[in-house]
Order: sequence, then structure tokens, then C-alpha cells
Amino acid sequence: MKNLLILFFNSLLFSLPLKIGVSAPSFNLYDQDNKLHQLKDYRGKKLAIYFFPKAETPGWIKQACGFRDEFQNFNDVNIEILGISFDSKNRLKKFKEKHNLPFNFLSDSNKITGSAYGVNKYYFFPSRKTFLIDEEGVLVHIFDEVNLRTHPEDILKFFENKEMEY
Repeated sequence: MKNLLILFFNSLLFSLPLKIGVSAPSFNLYDQDNKLHQLKDYRGKKLAIYFFPKAETPGWIKQACGFRDEFQNFNDVNIEILGISFDSKNRLKKFKEKHNLPFNFLSDSNKITGSAYGVNKYYFFPSRKTFLIDEEGVLVHIFDEVNLRTHPEDILKFFENKEMEY
């Protein structure tokens, strides 16, 4: 119990807002198949990391299935998708299989990555936020609020507009 209280207060006190244009926080998280993922594994690719509160909730189903339905469009423009929650790897695996989702889900059950990304607002589950990272590992955009109906398209449009800037 003492460790939980310390983690709770640390997440409130030391979770500073991330800044656009700086390196995204690194992470070491296992996916639904117990494979380790690190930010550095995605160098050379654009990355959309979305945090979600809990598997099998209506909002999350809508969001995850939206990414599934647009998955080929993400692949076509070299964008990887990662979903992160505080759920167990086993729960994430069941969800991925049940809804035929083609991307990975990472378990942050110790809430360290959530704290680094500033999403531990409710402690027991992360707030719904999405972080866009470029090919060099730099944070280029944060969606603090997510429209569940249009979120995948919003991400694709952001990266498309970003490409046009160059």
C-alpha cells in the first residue's frame, strides 16, 4: 500500500507537461505477446502512441476499431500505431484477438510510461491522449482531446500536412 501511495503522489507531483519539438520519453514495455518494445525500435518511422483507459470499454472499442479500419492507410505512409494502457498483457491479447486488431498494445501496468507522458491523471487508468512522434523520435503533436469518430483520420491529416511543410 505504501508503494502505491508513493507512486500516486509522484505521478501528481513530477508529471510535467511534454513539449512539442523535444525527444519523446523513451519506454520499455511488453506487448500482448510478451515482446519488448522500446521507442528506439521505431526510429525511421512515424509513430502514433495512444493511451486509453481500459480494454473492452465502448470508447476504446470504437477508437481501436477505427485504427483497424484505417490501418492500411497508416501503413502506406509509414506510421506505426501503438496502444498503451494499464491493463495486463493477457487482457490486451484477448481484446486484440477478439476485434481482429492488426497493431500492438503495450501494457504499462506499473504506470511508469504513463507518468512520463503525463497521462496518469486518474491514477487507476490513463487519460485518453495521443502522441505523434516523427522518424527521429521527436514529439511533433499531442491530441489532448480525442474525437473517437475521426481520430485516425485526424492523425493521418496531421502527418500529411506536416509532410507538406517540408
